[in-house]
Amino acid sequence: MNNVCAFTSLSLSMNYYFPCFRRCLRFSNPLPPFSHSSSRIIMSVFSNQDPSATSAASITTEAATKQKKNEPWLIVGLGNPGKKYSGTRHNVGFEMVDTIAEAEGISMSSVSFKALFGKGFIGDVPVILAKPQTFMNLSGESVGAIVSYYKIPLKQVLVIFDDLDLPFAKLRLLPKGGHGGHNGMKSVLNHLKGNNGFPRLRIGIGRPPGKMDPVAFVLRPFTKQEREELNFTLQNGLEAVRILLLEGFDKSATFVNTTKKIEQIG
Repeated sequence: MNNVCAFTSLSLSMNYYFPCFRRCLRFSNPLPPFSHSSSRIIMSVFSNQDPSATSAASITTEAATKQKKNEPWLIVGLGNPGKKYSGTRHNVGFEMVDTIAEAEGISMSSVSFKALFGKGFIGDVPVILAKPQTFMNLSGESVGAIVSYYKIPLKQVLVIFDDLDLPFAKLRLLPKGGHGGHNGMKSVLNHLKGNNGFPRLRIGIGRPPGKMDPVAFVLRPFTKQEREELNFTLQNGLEAVRILLLEGFDKSATFVNTTKKIEQIG
C-alpha cells in the first residue's frame, strides 16, 4: 500500500516538474555556454524544496521566476566595420559594446550571423554581444538573424547607436520607438518586421557645425577633448546596461536621466 501511495505521489509531482524542465532547458541547446545556468535552475528545484512543506505549484512559480532572470539578453552596437571607420562618431555603438565586453571579460573574437559575436554574463544574467559587420545600413540582417535563431524576446534586445539629435556625450534610454532617421535603425526595424518594442540606448554625437553635411560629420573622428568626454559617457553607459539587466528598465532609465556630464563633476 505504501509503495502505491509513493508511486501516486511521484506521478503527481512529475506533472508539475516536467513543464518547468521544458522552460528551463529552452535555451540550453542553442546557447551551449549558458547550459550550466539551466542546470543550476533545475538542480535548485530539487535541492531547495521540502516536499512536506512546499506545494508543487510554488516550485513551478519559483523556477519560472529564476528562468526569466536567466534568459539571455542580446546587446547590439551599431557601426561600420574596418579601420577606416574606427573611432568615428557613427561607431559609438561599437565602442559601447567593446566597453561592455572588456569590463565583463567577454571575448568578441568569433564571427557569427554576420557580426563580431561574444557570449558571457553580466552578473548572473547571460548576454550575447554583437557588432554587425554588414555596414550600418544593413545592420538588420545581422540583428534579425540573431533574434530569430535564439528566439530572444524583443524586450531583451538592447540596440545601441549614435544620435545626431542628442547633445554630444548625452545618453538616453528608451523602451521602444522609431528609427528617428537613423539608417541602421531603419534596417533593424525592417528585419524585425516593424516591431519596435525593444529598448535602445542612444548616444549623442551632436549636430554638425555650420552647413556641414551630416553624412560627412558622422564619419569624423573625435577631438582629444571630445574623446575624454566620450570615454566618461561610455562608463556611464556600462553602468546603465548593468542596472538594466540586473535591476530593470525603470532604474536604468532613472540613472541615465540623472547622470551628470564630466564638466559638471569635480
